[in-house]
Formats: sequence, structure tokens, C-alpha cells
Amino acid sequence: MDLDEGAEAIETFTGGEIVAVPCDGDSIVEPREGMEFESEEAAKIFYDEYARQVGFVMRVMSCRRSERDGRILARRLGCNKEGYCVSIRGKFGPVRKPRPSTREGCKAMIHIKLDKSGKWVITRFVKDHNHPLVVAPREARQTMDEKDKKIQELTAELRNKKRLCAAYQEQLTAFMKIVEEHSNQLSKKVQNVVNNLKQYESLELQLLQHR
Repeated sequence: MDLDEGAEAIETFTGGEIVAVPCDGDSIVEPREGMEFESEEAAKIFYDEYARQVGFVMRVMSCRRSERDGRILARRLGCNKEGYCVSIRGKFGPVRKPRPSTREGCKAMIHIKLDKSGKWVITRFVKDHNHPLVVAPREARQTMDEKDKKIQELTAELRNKKRLCAAYQEQLTAFMKIVEEHSNQLSKKVQNVVNNLKQYESLELQLLQHR
């Protein structure tokens, strides 16, 4: 597909084939169940671009990880107006000045899942929002708010810490195995010495009896 010089494009994956789509505001590529992406990040970029064109801000939401190695197996991407803000109150009333809530319980989202093929697939798409949509220029809008960015940074740091812990655990297990093997070998040597001493004592006793 030919694109005008200077026009932006995003890559979407349909049936394993990469298709370049103009992002000039005239053509909106809507998510659909079964749409494939090469990575989780590619799916985020696609949905974020869709959000920009439609008029909402993407929020990176919950994920499901592998219990074995901590890899992300599924992820929800939705609207930043998802859910509701919970008031934080102390024993004697509000502990801080309440701020206007940006959450309106919006259900719009996509659910992506890591397929056996190694690609990420949209398994669910909720299109409708329960609030007005406002299309803003790219320059006037942040891709993700600071809270989402901080969550991503902390999640990446936690993942690295888990990998380090797993590596240290593996090294410790290997060291303990070596110590156990040496301990077993030492126990065998001690037992051989004890057996040799018993045999020596037995021979010495026999010699004394024959004198």
C-alpha cells in the first residue's frame, strides 16, 4: 500500500500479514477478536493509536502471569475512565481534600492473550464507552498518564528483581548440591577409616590371643 510522504502509519496484523494503515484521522482501524500482533508492545501501540483517533486515553490494566517463570500471558488494555475512585477516609472524616474523579466506570477495553504460536491475539473487544469521547491532537495528549508510566516502570523493576532472585536461588541450589556431595564423600571416607580401625583392632586381638 502506498502512503503519502510524511503521513504516519501503524502496523496491524491480520492473519499473520503486516498491513500498513494511514493514521491521518480519516481511517480508523477498529480492533476485532482474532486480530494478531507480534508482541504485547505492538498491541499496546495499536490500541493507543486507536484510542487517540476515537477520542479517549488508553490505560494499561491488569495482566496474568505464568506461575512458572513470571512471563505475562494475558493483558487488559482499556479506557482511563475505567473503574471508580474510592474515597480514602480516616476515623474523623476525609484525610485529604477530595479531587474531581476521572473514573466513570467505563467498560471499553480489549483483552489480549499470548497464543501458542508466540503471537498476541485479541480475544475480547468492548467498543462502547459510557462518556463523551474527545479527539485531541497528538501533541496535546499524553500516551499514558504518569501513574501508568510509574506502574510500568515498577513492574519492569519487579520483574528484573524476580529474575535475579531466581538466578540466585539456582546458584544457591547448585552450591548446596556440591556441599552435599562433598559431605557424602567425607562421610564415606570417615566410615572407611572407622572400618579400617575396627579391622586393625580385630587383627591385633587375634595376634594377642595366639601368643
